[in-house]
Order: sequence, then C-alpha cells, then structure tokens
Amino acid sequence: MSGIINQIAKELGVSGATVSRALNDRPGVGDDLRERILLRAQELNYTPSLLARGLAKSQTYNVGFFIREKPGIPAQSDPFYAEILHGVEQIASRTNYQVTIATLTDAIVSKPSEFRFVREKRIDAMILAGPDIPSDFIMAMMQSGIPVLLVDNRLSFTPINCVNSDDEDGAYAALRHLLALGHTRIGAIAGPATWASSRRRVNGYNLAMIEVGHTLYVHHGDYTTITSGEQAFTTLMKHHPELTAICAINDSMAIGAIRAAKREGKRVPDDLSVVGFDDIPWAALNDPPLTTVHIPKQQMGKEVALRLMTVLSEPDLLPSEITVPVRLVERASTAAYPRR
Repeated sequence: MSGIINQIAKELGVSGATVSRALNDRPGVGDDLRERILLRAQELNYTPSLLARGLAKSQTYNVGFFIREKPGIPAQSDPFYAEILHGVEQIASRTNYQVTIATLTDAIVSKPSEFRFVREKRIDAMILAGPDIPSDFIMAMMQSGIPVLLVDNRLSFTPINCVNSDDEDGAYAALRHLLALGHTRIGAIAGPATWASSRRRVNGYNLAMIEVGHTLYVHHGDYTTITSGEQAFTTLMKHHPELTAICAINDSMAIGAIRAAKREGKRVPDDLSVVGFDDIPWAALNDPPLTTVHIPKQQMGKEVALRLMTVLSEPDLLPSEITVPVRLVERASTAAYPRR
C-alpha cells in the first residue's frame, strides 16, 4: 500500500502525505491535484488490499444498498432508510438490476479489505446510505473501481455522486417557525458533528438564530436514536434549564427529548415546544404528534437509483450532487410562547 502511495507521489512530484490526504478525503490538497491523484490511484488499482484489478469488468446485475449498523435498530428496519430503499427498488424493478441489501458493521468499516461484496465481485455498483459511513471507507470503495453513490451523505473534499435533502433550508424553516411562535430561548440536540447532515442542519438552525441576534445552544449526541435524544436533552437542559423550545436533528431524537421532558414533569407543548426532522411514520403517531421537517425519502431513493443507472451506462460523467426539497409539517408538539 505504501509502495503505491510513494510511486504516485514520485510520479506527480508531491509528498506521500499529500497523496495520503487525497486518498482519504482530507483537506490541504487542490482540486486539480486531488483529481490527478485519485485517477492515478485507480489506474494502479490502489485500494486497501481489496485486490481490485479487473473488478468492474464482469457484470452481475446486482446493486448493493448498504446501511451502517446502528445501536438498537436493525438497519433494514430503520424507517428513514427503508423508505429510501423502497424508492431505489421502484426504479431498479424497471431494469435488469436487482438490489442487494446489507449492513455495514464496525468490523467491515474498519477493514474494507474484508468487504466480501467487493472482494468477491458480487455487485456492479453500490449505494452507501447514511451520514455515519466514514469517509475513509467511502474512499476505499471508490478506489475499487465500482461506481459508488451516496445518499444522505457527501464527502468534504472529493467529488462524488450523491443525493441529499435540503437540510439547511429545512432546519432554517423549523427554527423560524419557533421564532414566529415567540420562542427565543432555543436549543438543538444533534448527532455527531462529523456527520454531514448533522452539520448542515445545525448550520440552518444557527443561521435563523443569528438573523434575530439570539444564541442557539447545541448538544451533540453519539448517535441519532431515541435513547441518544433522551440523553442529549437531559444534558442540554441541565446546563440551560431556561430553554422553551428544542430542535432535534431527527425525529428519533425529538421523540427521545419528549419522553425525557415528560419524565421531568414538562408538558409538551405547554412548557416546551419540540421540532423534529425527517417525518418518519412514528412522527405523526407520537404523543403529541410531532412538528417536523418532511423529507421526500422515496424521491431521494428514486433520484439516487436513476443517477446510478446513468453512471452505469455513462461512466465518464462528472460526479454531481442532487438536492431534494423539504417542507415543514406543523403538528401538536409546538405552540406559542408564553402559552395562553
């Protein structure tokens, strides 16, 4: 592995550290140089021990849809990605391709060389779903020679085909909704700051608060589950008990926040307003029904599948990002402050 990095560095007249940064989606490399490094790495079949030589030449008519393993939630039953997957399958059903679904465990992510779907040439392309798939694993998959598309994620520095919701606009709308209801002491509970969608949503919340001269108080959890929402809410309120409204980075964390608030004797929305994000099926069934940002998840799945089919037929197309619009859905978890 280091031999190929040194070879590329020597050929292009740069340091091995520069080559390594480009191959791992790290900053500090110009766009043109990054593209040259990635192209040369692919020509040399560089990938962390994936034995990628000739990998993409035999057609299987299988497309992989891969989701990161999450604590307490079987990947294939995650309500957000289940709807995206349904959109992918609707498009795939019109073609000769079949969709293979699998979970990316911590062991696989830490050792991409052991990812059997690539090593054993089981797929012609892959969709990696979710912001919790790390960039080094994505870069390793890209270097395998198999087309890689992201949904609900993007790389920070390396161009890649991806489909995302308009997270910043949706978060901005959610927080403007709370401001219009009279709330000014607002907090946000988010996922890890390294996750692309989490960063974009927090940016949207912050933008709306900055416009009116207020401070947004943010706590980042380790995950975006109901349990992590409960924990993040408890920690945030411990430091800022004056908050009257909470924006959650997704519906699961919002539901967790509502559960924790009820345990603390707070009434939602009388004492505390809560807004979610995603509009999963649980949101409308929650008590109270959750105000949230609706993402057209099946549309995201269709968009990434259509782009995938285009890439398979025209592999020389430049990578692009597709952004789908979102909208605020007002339900009963938010109310005017002070409550009259």
